[in-house]
Amino acid sequence: MAWKTLDEMDLAGKVVLVRVDINVPVENGVVTDATRIEKIAPTVKDILAKGGKPVLLAHFGRPKGKPVAEMSLRPLVPELAKALGVTVKFAEDCIGAPAKTAVAALAAGEVLLLENTRFHAGEEKNDPELSAAMAALGEIYVNDAFSAAHRAHSSTEGVAHILPSAAGRLMEAELKALEAALGNPVRPVTAVVGGAKVSTKLDLLGNLVSKVDHLVIGGGMANTFLVAQGIDVGKSLAEREMADTAREILEKAKAAGCAIHLPADVVVAREFKAGAANEVVGNADCPSDAMILDAGPKSVEEIAKVFEASKTLIWNGPLGAFEIAPFDAATNAAAQKAADLTKAGKLVSVAGGGDTVAALNKAGAAEDFSYISTAGGAFLEWMEGKELPGVAALTK
Repeated sequence: MAWKTLDEMDLAGKVVLVRVDINVPVENGVVTDATRIEKIAPTVKDILAKGGKPVLLAHFGRPKGKPVAEMSLRPLVPELAKALGVTVKFAEDCIGAPAKTAVAALAAGEVLLLENTRFHAGEEKNDPELSAAMAALGEIYVNDAFSAAHRAHSSTEGVAHILPSAAGRLMEAELKALEAALGNPVRPVTAVVGGAKVSTKLDLLGNLVSKVDHLVIGGGMANTFLVAQGIDVGKSLAEREMADTAREILEKAKAAGCAIHLPADVVVAREFKAGAANEVVGNADCPSDAMILDAGPKSVEEIAKVFEASKTLIWNGPLGAFEIAPFDAATNAAAQKAADLTKAGKLVSVAGGGDTVAALNKAGAAEDFSYISTAGGAFLEWMEGKELPGVAALTK
C-alpha cells in the first residue's frame, strides 16, 4: 500500500479535515436516500474514537462556483447526526472566518460540516489559494471520497499536498478491492464489459486485454464486435463505424493471450418493450427486421464455465437490455452464477459503474459480490488504467 490508513495516524486532539461524498438526493429539504451518509460513518466514528475532531468537506450538486441556496449542505445535518450518533455543527462557508470560528468552537465528540466546497470557483480549478485556505483549518487530511478521486480539485487533491494525509475507511476498502481485482490479482482473471457503445469504453477495453485472461463482451457493444466479424445484426444497436476499432481490439487481445467471449446465441425481438415476442437464434442469424436485445442461453452457459475457471472477476456493464424482462435473463443468470461462486469462496468479484450496480441489485446478486463500487467515473478511470489524482496525492 502506497498510502497511509487511519491506523497509522496520531489523531488525538487534532482537527481532521475529512473529504467525504455525501452528494445525496434531497427533496423539499429532506434526504430521500441516506446510503452515502451511512457509508462515511465508520471513518468519522474511528476519528472520534481516536480523539480527533472531524471537520467534513463535501460538494453538493453543480453550483458552478457560486453560492446557490438550494445546494447548501445544511439540510444534511439531521441525517448526519442520525448516522453518526453525535452532535453535528454547521459552518456557513468552507474557508475564512465562518469556518475558523466554527472549528475553534468544536468540542471533543462533535462533528463539523462545512458548506459546499463548490460554492467557490477555485474548487474545481484546484486553486492553490483555496487549497491553502482549506488546509489552514486542520492538522490532518483524510480522503474518504473515492467517487471524487478522479478529479483534481482543491478538496480532493490540493489539500492532500499540504497536510499529512491518509485514506478513510471507505477509500481504504475501495483501494484494497481494486488492488485485489486488477493490481495484483489471483489468476485467471475475467472481465465482463457490457453497455451500449464501444466508443465510450475504448480506453477500458484497450487496458483490459493486456491485464485479464478472459474478456466477456455484452450489450450493444457486443453487436459492434459481431459487425466487425462480418455478421449482419439486423436493426440492432451497433456502432458500425467502429468496426475497424473493434478488429484492432480483437487483434490486440490475441497478441496478449486474452480470450474474448462474444455471444454465441442471441435473443432477438421486433420491438423494444417489456414482454415483447422474442426468439433465440445463432449470433449470425438475426432477422433483418429484428434487433438483438440479450445474450442467449448457450452464451450464458459459456460465461458460467469461464467464471468457474476463474479466480478473479471484474464487472462493468450489463449483458443485455437488463431494464426490461425478458431481456434481463442473461445478466441475471450470469450475475447469480458469479454471486454463488463468490459465496462459495471460489471467486473474488468486484463490480462498479451506475448501470452495473442497478443490474446486480435487480438480479439480487449484489450483496454476495466481494465488493461493489458505487463510484461511477472513478471506477471506470481506474479500470482504464488511469492515475486518479485524489489517490495519487495520498501516496506516502
